Amino acid sequence: MSVQETVAAARTVFTSGTTKPLAWRLGQLKAMNQMLLDHGDDFTAALAADLGKHPAEAWLTELGFLTADIAHTVKHLEGWLRPRRATVPLALQPARATTVLDPLGVVLVIAPWNYPIQLLLAPIIGALAAGNTVVGKPSEMAPACSAALARWVPEYLDGAVSIVEGGVPETTELLEERLDHIFYTGNGRVGRIVMAAAAKNLTPVTLELGGKSPVYIDETVDMVAAARRIAWGKFMNAGQTCVAPDYVLGTDAALARLAKELPEAINDLYGPDPSHSLAYGRMINDGAFARIAGLLASDLDDDAGSALVSGGHTDAATRYIEPTVLHVDAEAQLMVDEIFGPVLPLVTVGSAAEAIAYINGRDKPLSLYVFSDDAGVRKDFTEQTSSGALNFGVPVAHLSVPELPFGGVGESGMGRYHGQHSIDTFSHHKAVLDKPLSPDTLSLIYPPFGSVKKQIIKRFVAPARKFRKD
Repeated sequence: MSVQETVAAARTVFTSGTTKPLAWRLGQLKAMNQMLLDHGDDFTAALAADLGKHPAEAWLTELGFLTADIAHTVKHLEGWLRPRRATVPLALQPARATTVLDPLGVVLVIAPWNYPIQLLLAPIIGALAAGNTVVGKPSEMAPACSAALARWVPEYLDGAVSIVEGGVPETTELLEERLDHIFYTGNGRVGRIVMAAAAKNLTPVTLELGGKSPVYIDETVDMVAAARRIAWGKFMNAGQTCVAPDYVLGTDAALARLAKELPEAINDLYGPDPSHSLAYGRMINDGAFARIAGLLASDLDDDAGSALVSGGHTDAATRYIEPTVLHVDAEAQLMVDEIFGPVLPLVTVGSAAEAIAYINGRDKPLSLYVFSDDAGVRKDFTEQTSSGALNFGVPVAHLSVPELPFGGVGESGMGRYHGQHSIDTFSHHKAVLDKPLSPDTLSLIYPPFGSVKKQIIKRFVAPARKFRKD
């Protein structure tokens, strides 16, 4: 089936009205859940083939993440879809006002390669729950996962979700179609292409992008525990996580203590030689390996002013990059763009205020992580920085809180999803006002306007108010 035929078929299903009843929506979610249970081994094998993911990590970060999201959505969906009451001003009484959630239509979901199952199906959960049909585009850079999705999704979600495999040509064709929402996860360069294509049809977009997610740490915290959490968040999926800690800011004293503990934390997670650990993944392809290895080599050059703390070994044949920690200055190559690999730079700052200034001088991050028990420092980061998410004491974990929105700000993205936020994203919030024809209280503001009506308008309909100056 061609791209045009696929989109047309999805629209035919939507316009039939099939997708609107609650029973249909719940049925699709339960069918997806059954697919994940029936073919978990197939998806796990595909994740291992593409990314070297351990089965436990595959369940934690992809399949189990999705089943938990489905369970939360199924439990709450009926309540989320109820009309939402709105207060009607006195001048319009008697009347009733509500907001009704209407499905948008045909949604296109374009997924990345780093979490190729989760980041295709998680947005689809919200789109289906909101009553839409979906065309899903898996990443061609994770071919085993793309093939598994193309095989099983149509069998379990026939008519609700279609899968289009392929690369840039197929994605370009999809973007030329008339769609009702486009949900893209990936980088800013492609995000701009998606947004430009969407503008031709005034199609709304959600862009889940990324960027450098910083960590700030000071000496008030338990450094052993902090190092273990930072290492866990950074090196899962071999650092190929959009919300992974990208670099760490701290004073010389704080970073010296952290640098002492990070190698121990890495050893605890992956053993003395992570290349033999089944829990440690690999770079997605040769290009990604070469990019990270090149940045690392450049910053470890004798003239670069960087100092290796641990790691640094690479193997092109297996696309292996050892979990690596190093001290760098703010001008290092690793500090230019999002790293998206298992290399963690430590950058010295003089204070929390200097760290805040450094962060604010760059693009707004998708996530910001603060390790400090100082209430004043926490308050300053909360009030003086802008990021998609702000976590204290833990990286990455906010994704697993279904009632928290996930999304970026500025260069790190626009829009949000997860839980009820997905329903809002994939629905039109339709305003509904119901005012009886009798009694016709609006006659009090119809022309002609005499002195009495003018007083009614100024006092009750559109009152002029003065506010006290404090």
